[in-house]
Amino acid sequence: MPHHFPPDSVGLVTPQILQFEEPLALDCGRSLAEYELVYETYGTLNADHSNAVLICHALSSDHHAAGCHEGTDPNKLGWWDNCIGPGKPFDTREFFVVCCNNLGGCKGSTGPTSINPENRKPYGPDFPIVTVKDWVRSQARLADRLGIGQWAAVIGGSLGGMQAMQWAISYPDRVRHVLVIAAAPRLSAQNIAFNEVARQAIISDPDFHHGHYYEFGVVPRRGLMIARMLGHITYLSDEGMRAKFGRELREGTPNFNFNFDTEFQVESYLRHQGKAFVDRFDANTYLLMTKTLDYFDPAASFDQDLSAAFHRTQARFLVVSFTSDWRFAPARSREIVRALVRAGREVSYSEIASESGHDAFLMPIPLYHETLHGYLSRVAREVNGRTSEPAHTAVPAATEVNAHAA
Repeated sequence: MPHHFPPDSVGLVTPQILQFEEPLALDCGRSLAEYELVYETYGTLNADHSNAVLICHALSSDHHAAGCHEGTDPNKLGWWDNCIGPGKPFDTREFFVVCCNNLGGCKGSTGPTSINPENRKPYGPDFPIVTVKDWVRSQARLADRLGIGQWAAVIGGSLGGMQAMQWAISYPDRVRHVLVIAAAPRLSAQNIAFNEVARQAIISDPDFHHGHYYEFGVVPRRGLMIARMLGHITYLSDEGMRAKFGRELREGTPNFNFNFDTEFQVESYLRHQGKAFVDRFDANTYLLMTKTLDYFDPAASFDQDLSAAFHRTQARFLVVSFTSDWRFAPARSREIVRALVRAGREVSYSEIASESGHDAFLMPIPLYHETLHGYLSRVAREVNGRTSEPAHTAVPAATEVNAHAA
């Protein structure tokens, strides 16, 4: 039976895999002799390869950002489908959009679940810890293989926003625009603490087996479930949870029993999210990704001066935050903006009102989409040769766009 997609959908998409046989030196001092990256593309690369856009995913996402795969539920769309497609903010009539699964992931790119060529067993805990810089290096090689010398824009939310910043720092001449959404210049001690509690939940699971659980045919389900439940709480806001769940009991009255079954709606929701996550994500990858988050700190290489880190960048920036995001609060985005201003970079800033917490960057919030669409429409005109106007201010008047007052 044929699929029927709305006109703004990218429709059916097929993941692609590239094999890299040139060793990749990593920040941890080790190297990968060979590796694979799985990626998807949406739209068409123009004649001079100037309209390519890179989407960087967050901690638990992957390369499948839009559309659906053959043989799957047509309603099971990519994680940023509301932003990618004809007429959407990342307009595939204008841009060639690329999204890859980060190195160390568990959705096709080489990671802990992959076979180690040295012993023909899964890497497991022997897979090296990677950094955001390592990801950007691997993505640069992907761009080389795709014939993309410069990205029109690199875009990311959360951990993806950190990658976007690192792209501008590591490869200043290879990116024209950077969109940093719901991100931070580095993790706070509180955020590192949340990650550590999540890791300890996984490591202390009896089925973890020091990370070699593949060999025992088990999964540290309980630990990974708890880690996801904890993480999910930090992605939501108090206002959003109160509006969605309140303090509602599933059966209307307390059970007053000692089995601690799910009584409140929010308990049922979190357990459902945790169980679903265990079925689609690898525990070793979760450990690795949270460490990558912890280590990100571009200012560390510049005497803790973030503006010095940005001084060599050449891109123009759009920074977006959300009022109810307490994981990466608007104050952290304003740190980025102030550092960019001190570095003399062109930057627009928008703070979007939302009750959705950190997850707001994934939501189809009208003013948020208007902001992205406004900025990227100018990028499209610029790279497709329809105007020489720089895309340094292109957000709706209702949003805050005042970098110098940030």
